Amino acid sequence: MNFETILIDKKEAIATITINRPQKLNALNKTTLQELHTALKTLEIDSNIQVIIITGSGEKAFVAGADIAEFANFSANEGHNLARKGQEIVFNFIENLTKPVIAAVNGFALGGGLELAMACHFRIVSDNAKMGLPEVSLGVIPGYGGTQRLPQLVGKGKAMELIMTAGMISAEEAKALGLVNHVTSQEELLSFTQKIAEKIIRNSPLAIAAAIKAVNANFDVDKNGFEVEIEAFGNCFGTPDFVEGTTAFLEKRKPNFPGFK
Repeated sequence: MNFETILIDKKEAIATITINRPQKLNALNKTTLQELHTALKTLEIDSNIQVIIITGSGEKAFVAGADIAEFANFSANEGHNLARKGQEIVFNFIENLTKPVIAAVNGFALGGGLELAMACHFRIVSDNAKMGLPEVSLGVIPGYGGTQRLPQLVGKGKAMELIMTAGMISAEEAKALGLVNHVTSQEELLSFTQKIAEKIIRNSPLAIAAAIKAVNANFDVDKNGFEVEIEAFGNCFGTPDFVEGTTAFLEKRKPNFPGFK
């Protein structure tokens, strides 16, 4: 599969998607969003892949934002469509993917870049990373879920401050706020992220998919998270992963989960 703006590397059960527009600091444009959707959709149905990592090319930026030149002259209606389509095909799509998606943030994650990282299930960043939502300095607001996910991660008050000031925060500040899980050196970022991915793939893919669904339900006003958890918990009992996991435990051996295969 050939792409214009992204690269895909598969290593055993881990797939790494690299946004590859270094001349634009990996800014998101329509092509990148569509290619991300295609890649993620393909990897989700690939039974050999259990974890997906998203990162940026080079050492300066994960994603420095959206490609402003592409929408600077948009009308209000075009702006609505831009946000709606982007959320549907990439940001919400990532959040609800049945496989874990980890953001490996290797530099600037601004605007759409931070929104992309926040859509992932969790974030690991290099110590040179800078994060922020500078949209109000351009006369617009975050449109790819930033006003929703940032308060979920850092709280309403701090999210309001970060959005209103259009300021950037450092990797350590982001960790202190709970926006990111870990901070590493630039050199260790991908290897560290891969080690966490390796821990994940030891566990049941079907149970992980159910856990993602249950956790996400807590943030959906139209759903009762406890009820979703009860249903997902019960459904696990009917899976081959549950049979293998409990059998392996009783036999005192490591499980070999069939997962989605």
